Amino acid sequence: MDFDAVILAGGRSSRLGGSPKSALMFDGATLLERSLAAAAGARHTVVVGPEAAGLPGGVLASREDPPFAGPAAAIAAGLDALRGADPADLVLVLACDMPRVGEAVRALFDALPGAGADGVMAASSDGRLQPLAGFYSTAALERAVQAAAARNALVHGSVFALLASLDVQAVVVPAGSTDDVDTWDDAAALGVAVREQ
Repeated sequence: MDFDAVILAGGRSSRLGGSPKSALMFDGATLLERSLAAAAGARHTVVVGPEAAGLPGGVLASREDPPFAGPAAAIAAGLDALRGADPADLVLVLACDMPRVGEAVRALFDALPGAGADGVMAASSDGRLQPLAGFYSTAALERAVQAAAARNALVHGSVFALLASLDVQAVVVPAGSTDDVDTWDDAAALGVAVREQ
C-alpha cells in the first residue's frame, strides 16, 4: 500500500529549554532519525521544521508559515510540499518526539485494510488518541486543511479540530509506542538524552 509521510519537527521545545526534540537521542539515533526510520516505506517524505540541513537525500524539507504556528499548520505545509511530488492516496503523519513510534506505525499500517474511510489514528489501551501518529487519506486531509484555512483555524489550531470531519478508526498500538517527550522528566522516563558533542 503506497503512502507518503509528513514528519513534524518544528516545535519550540519550550519545556526543554529550547533543545530541539528532533536532535535528542534514543538508542543510538536522534528522534528525527527514528521517525524517518518509522516512515521508511514512504514514497515521499517531508520533514516540516527548521532542521532542513543534514536531511537524508530524497527527503523533502518544509516549514510552517509562520514558523512555530503549530502542528495543524505544519501538516498543511507538509501536504503542500508533497503536492509537487505526485502524492500517494495515504499520508503518514508523525510527530518527531515519540522514540518508539516505529512500533505504532507497524500496528497502524497492519490495520489499514479494515480501516475507516479516511484512515487510522493511534490510541493507547486506555483510549487516549494520538493524532500525530496516523495514516490519513491524502484527499480527505487536504479537504480538512482547506476548510480550516478558510476559517483561519490552521495557525495554532487544534489537530483534533482539523481531523474532526474525517472518518478515522482508532487503533490500539503497543504500550509506550506513542509516549512523547515534552519535558526533561519525560525524556528521563523514556531514556532519551541530549546528543553528546
